[in-house]
Parts: sequence; structure tokens; C-alpha cells
Amino acid sequence: MLPACGTAAQRPVTGHFNGATFFNPDGAPPRGFLDLARWKLAGEARDWPDSYPSPFAPDRPPRAAGPLRVSFVGHASFLIQGGGLNILTDPVWSERASPLSFAGPKRVNPPGIAFENLPPIDAVLVSHGHYDHLDLETLDRLWRRDRPRIVAPLGNDATIQSHRADIPVTAVDWGGVVPLGHGVEVVAVQVHHWSARGIFDRNAALWCGFVLRGLGDGVFFAGDTGFDQGQPFMRVARQHGAVGLALLPIGAYEPRWFMASQHMDPADAVHGFNLLGARQALGYHWGTFQLTDEAVDAPPADLALALNGQATDPGRFLAVRPGQVWSA
Repeated sequence: MLPACGTAAQRPVTGHFNGATFFNPDGAPPRGFLDLARWKLAGEARDWPDSYPSPFAPDRPPRAAGPLRVSFVGHASFLIQGGGLNILTDPVWSERASPLSFAGPKRVNPPGIAFENLPPIDAVLVSHGHYDHLDLETLDRLWRRDRPRIVAPLGNDATIQSHRADIPVTAVDWGGVVPLGHGVEVVAVQVHHWSARGIFDRNAALWCGFVLRGLGDGVFFAGDTGFDQGQPFMRVARQHGAVGLALLPIGAYEPRWFMASQHMDPADAVHGFNLLGARQALGYHWGTFQLTDEAVDAPPADLALALNGQATDPGRFLAVRPGQVWSA
């Protein structure tokens, strides 16, 4: 039996929850099953190699110290270190982003940090319930080893606890603020996406991005998001000012007719970066799991074109590879 997203029992109706499911206010809903079939039957996915190794050696990060240090693990998993804290985003150390151990998208490169080389983890941020972002086996390993604070949007606590009931999860709505200690707090922010882990639980749990305040000049991790006319980025800039570092997805974007409402392409990501007013961006969500039709190396090539086309310094927006480390 596949694990389901969280339930909506006794949750009040809000501007993005109708009493049964969550939704994007004034935004496009996810495509339906007929559109999914149309996409898959078109058979236009580029072939990916069985192995796409990173040019960077696996990182062996130290315990968190003062300056902001960010290591890329792969896909949407980052280790963010600073202020005495070690924080993971959407940690996935499993071989597949799938409910099945023998089928589904398989890694084409190993994690940029071996699990045993992780420093003690203080906090884990889970953006939503899709299998390439919420990996129950990895969360179980982290909980058994480090007992980190786990923060996730509403409903994903039930998903995690359906796997292991004794894992406490701080479930937050958009705008929720969670102190992490050492003067650092995380804020769940509205992005444009959706959620499901099975056939019958679409949007039963919420999705979000996160802003970390108190680390450097602030860090924005977008999770997964469509561009949505730039609204997610304008909101962050309006509510939190110009953050120092933006972690933005740049992959899983073709075909555009299907993916545009839920995943940005590199041109969208550069536009969003400029709307944020951030000083630096790291591009992720590419080159580890094949989820969509574009070639494995298309995102960095398209990112270079977008940076040139939008007159943005390419040194300010890097398409990172597993094991790569960025420091403030």
C-alpha cells in the first residue's frame, strides 16, 4: 500500500484550502490524467545516460560554524550551514524518487555528500510531498541518527508519521514562522505547485518554499514552483527584502504545455531571480533524476542562454552539481 498525503480533517477553510484540498489562489491547477497520458504517449523524452557523474568530489562538510556554507547533495537536497546550525532541504539519499524500490526515476549520480559524512543535522525542511522531495526512508535514517527538527507544510506531517509515528513534525501553513535556535528562524512561504503521493490524494497536503532568516542576509529555498507571473518572487521580496542567496529550481520543465504551471524553466528562474533582487542564486532540480523530457544537460545550457538574454551576470546564478560547495 502506498503512503498517502496528510488528511484534511478539522482544518479550517482558508484562502488556499476549501475544506478538503489545498489550491493555488488565482493560479493554474495541475494537469489532469488525460493530459498526463497525452504527454507520455507522445514519447518525446530525451535519452539520459545511466551515469552522469559530477565533476566535484563528494563533500566532507565540517560542523556548522559562522559563515554561510551551502553544499549541494543533488536534485533539491542542500546542506545549509551557518550560525551553528546544519540544515537539510528536501533530503533524498534513496536510489529512486519513487514509491517503489525497483522502478521509477533512478539516480544517475551519487549524493554529493555520503550519508555517513553528514554532520549532525539540526533541522530538516520538507517543501512538499512528491517523492523526489519527501523521502521517507531518508527522513527515518536522519531521525534515528540525529533527532532533527522537521518542518513541513500542513498535511505532510501525517505522511511522515504514517511511516514512523514517533517522528515529531512541525506542520506549518504559509506564513508560519519556526525558530530553529541560534537566532535563526524559518518562514514557510507561498509558491505555486501541487502535491500527491498516490492516485486519490491530490492536494491533500500543502506545498511551500522556505525563507531562512538569521543566516547571512537570508536564504530563500523555493522547493518546487511554477513562475506564476512572478508572484512567488515578488512576495518574498516584498515580505523579506532582498535575500542574499536564492536556491531556485531550473529543471524538469519540458514539455512546456504540461509543465509550465508547476515547474519553471531556466528563463523563468532567471526572471524570478531578478524579481527577488537576490545577490546570488544556485540552480537545482536537474541532472539527478529524469522526471521530464529535456536532456540531462539541457538546464545549464538553457540557463546560460537565459542569463545572456536577460543581461544577468552568469557568475551570480550557478547550475550546481552534486558535491559543489558555495560559501558567502
